[in-house]
This record gives sequence, C-alpha cells and structure tokens, in this order.
Amino acid sequence: MTVDQNWMLDEVTVVRGVRHAVVLSADGLVRTHSAQTSKDDADRLAAACAGLKSIGKSLARQFGTGMGNARQVMVEFDGHGGYLFVRGAGDGSHLAVITEQSVDPALIAQQMQAQVLKIGESNLGTPQREN
Repeated sequence: MTVDQNWMLDEVTVVRGVRHAVVLSADGLVRTHSAQTSKDDADRLAAACAGLKSIGKSLARQFGTGMGNARQVMVEFDGHGGYLFVRGAGDGSHLAVITEQSVDPALIAQQMQAQVLKIGESNLGTPQREN
C-alpha cells in the first residue's frame, strides 16, 4: 500500500510555469514528485539536488558565518531557459522546483516557503545526517 504524498507539492505545483517539483531526502532519495515528472527524472533531480545542497553547505561554512547552512540554492538555465530552486523542507528533506524562464522567482520562493512550512508541520522530515 502506498501513501499519497502529493500534498507535499500542492503549494508549488499550482504556480504557472512550474515544470517539475520533487521532495527528496537529504541523501537524494525521492519522497514524492509532481505528476508531470517521470520517475527517472525525479530520481536524477533528487540525486543532483542533494549534491547541490551539500556543496552549498560547504560553501556556507567556508564563506558564510561558519554555521554551515545554505537556505536555498538557485540555478538559472540557458537554452530552454528556466530556474532550479532547492531549499530545506523539514528535518533533512529538501524541496526542488524547476520552472520556466518567465516565472517570478519571488512568487516561487513564497510558495516554496508555504510548502516547506506544511512539510515541517507534518513531522515527516527525515533525520539530518551529521558530517
């Protein structure tokens, strides 16, 4: 029996211009993904985003305040255009969203924050690994 976890993406998938959305664990495993995202694409995105968050954390330790946490990673794409946003979503989980170029980054950030609050309230986050 599988549990429907689409509620973990409700706030972001309704925004015009969102192409893909994935909730992933700290170690890059897919917890849930949007309907328009194939399982293979979700797996690739989750693994890549776990690596990006890890790099962000290392950079935050080196060049930030030394506390070692990057709240959000953003990548802008060439070609077809668009953005990738990755942010923490509960204890060790992350929310990754890929959008079209025309999307308002502030709106996506707002919707991602609302979604992260829902995920955090559910206490479904995975424990964060110690490095």
